[in-house]
Amino acid sequence: EPKQERGQFSGNFQTNLQFYDRDDKIGANTTQYLREKSSADAWLFLNYKYSGFSFALRYDLFNNSPLLNPQTAYTDQGIGFWQVSKDIEKLNITAGYFYDQFGSGMVFRAYEDRNIGIDYAIRGARAVYSFTDNFKVKAFTGQLKGSLTNRFNVFPEVVKGVNAENSWQINDNFGIDAGTSLVNRTIDQATMNNIVTTINGYPLTDRFYPKYNTYTYNAYTNLRYKNFSLYLEYCGKTPDNIAPAPLDTNQNYFLRRGDIYYATLSYSQKGLGINAQYKRIDHYGFRVAPTEQLLSGVLNYLPSLTRQNTYRLLARYNSVVQELGEEAIQGDVVWSPNKKTTFTANYSKVTKLDTEPLFQEIYFDAQHKFTKSFKATLGIQSIQYNQRIYEIKPGAPTVYALTPFGEFTYKFNTRKSLRFECQYMDTKQDLGGFVNVLAEFNIAPHYSFAAGDLVNHQPHRFAGSSIPKEVLHYPTVFAAYTHKTSRFTLAYIKQPQGVNCTGGVCRVEPAFSGVRFTLTTSF
Repeated sequence: EPKQERGQFSGNFQTNLQFYDRDDKIGANTTQYLREKSSADAWLFLNYKYSGFSFALRYDLFNNSPLLNPQTAYTDQGIGFWQVSKDIEKLNITAGYFYDQFGSGMVFRAYEDRNIGIDYAIRGARAVYSFTDNFKVKAFTGQLKGSLTNRFNVFPEVVKGVNAENSWQINDNFGIDAGTSLVNRTIDQATMNNIVTTINGYPLTDRFYPKYNTYTYNAYTNLRYKNFSLYLEYCGKTPDNIAPAPLDTNQNYFLRRGDIYYATLSYSQKGLGINAQYKRIDHYGFRVAPTEQLLSGVLNYLPSLTRQNTYRLLARYNSVVQELGEEAIQGDVVWSPNKKTTFTANYSKVTKLDTEPLFQEIYFDAQHKFTKSFKATLGIQSIQYNQRIYEIKPGAPTVYALTPFGEFTYKFNTRKSLRFECQYMDTKQDLGGFVNVLAEFNIAPHYSFAAGDLVNHQPHRFAGSSIPKEVLHYPTVFAAYTHKTSRFTLAYIKQPQGVNCTGGVCRVEPAFSGVRFTLTTSF
């Protein structure tokens, strides 16, 4: 009797609880501080695989949550994701919700990022056919999930797309990857009626015939030769109904086509890595409709060509991708002359298409391992940040900040270590200068403890600010416990208002003051 095939069951769970401690001095006084006092978010994901089938289900919960919109308290719960998938030889078919992207994601990307409250899943059907190990074609049709007012609905607009990719290994030294995509979005009649009504209220010179259908398309290739890699991509978009930027003088919709030019050149060898990037975006926001703004109804992903910093003050100012127009360059060099020392240098610059400066970062650090027990990192960052554009603050001056920093780690033994980090930000704009210090003690594999303080020691306030011009402290006390696949964290945190970003996708968030508890586990 043949052995019966067994199914595979897996899953994971995450919850974030927040308890709010009102602090008017730092601006921590949104609705949760005034009324709800606490909030909770949770996700339970279950997956079962059997005989080529895959069944997935995710339960989402939001209670008084600021996650979708930091200025409101959102409450709802239900099935946030379900999927049935089947492999049939070279064909895979999927029904329900799915995440995917074409190429780099600039023409289409369906994804989730819980840190900034977005869930751009597609609910529909998808087919992927692998002609060979290197050549595959996929196509889908469906509707976008992820409204910022109702997380469990889908937008009425229909989205369809097809993508083909192939890879050729010419010889031991040379290989080519290439692909092309086409995506179509169709606006529904009710939304179109609203758009037409709005346009009919414009002066005759601003009126236009809006489009039901818009198409995005791309062609991309990655050329690999020995230690070199060159990635090239062109993205085009047929005329689309576009909403203006928030600070534009004319706030009327307009009709415009769009395109993107994107290139990355990389070189790597033992001890050395060099990367150079270029990007030009011209009117390439791609949404379900022009009525959706900011992080609502987005159908693609536009990457930021800037460094992704992790230290608290170095990550305070980030480049927010300008979908209506920007030009960006970035260069990065990592050099390790020996096993103990590594140098990193980075330069990035972003401007509007009319050359107005938006963002510039100059970064350098040096890491050295002095002994088996002690290593250190020292560095400096220079930032130029257009706060008027990025945070939609008319009249706000450009921020110029210089931030030296250091990190030091000492290992007492294989289990216990102490890490200390510090940053000093000197700026005369925004909220002024800050100092951040943090000490972290780790006992592997279970425990981690940290305490620190972010001090606004050189306060600056511009007209209209509700935050008093005085020295302010933003302390942090943190503890974590890890057991196998489960991790618990508990922290008391105060953090200033600012922009929270993930790879160029950003939102402005108010200050926070209170207690955070998180639990993550998998099974």
